[in-house]
Amino acid sequence: MPEPVVALRAARLADVPAIHALLREQAAAGNLLPRTQENLVRHVRDFVVAERDGVLAAVGALEIMGPDLGEVRSLAVAPAFHRQGLGERVTRALLEQARAVGLKRVMALTYVPGFFARLGFEVVSKDDLPEKVWQVCVKCYKFNRCDEIAVMLRLDGSADAA
Repeated sequence: MPEPVVALRAARLADVPAIHALLREQAAAGNLLPRTQENLVRHVRDFVVAERDGVLAAVGALEIMGPDLGEVRSLAVAPAFHRQGLGERVTRALLEQARAVGLKRVMALTYVPGFFARLGFEVVSKDDLPEKVWQVCVKCYKFNRCDEIAVMLRLDGSADAA
């Protein structure tokens, strides 16, 4: 029996309910911060989805934070599709988008820095990310007690591009 084909593609508005359900489930488990369905509609163009046999298997978004900084956000894999490399495939697709638009750095706030380390990201101080902290984090209910770990990948190859 052939292996089911996974399609990576840009998200569509019709995907928003499934994206919202997956992200809500992951937020309830404490794996990421929640996003409203309205927010997802406004940011649908940021998302890449992995679809297997018509089922949304994984999602991730690339949000541009500034002229040289992007963020991998809302990266989630449905439990039925864990350990199949879909998180990595989605992340690599987002990194290709970042390169295509000319970003020099991509960051993420995460509870699983080891996943990002396998893709070349390094742990950094949140102080190195003022674009993120003062645009987004300052509005977060966890701002004064954030337990996420900041990671960064420099796409331009420099060691001190922060």
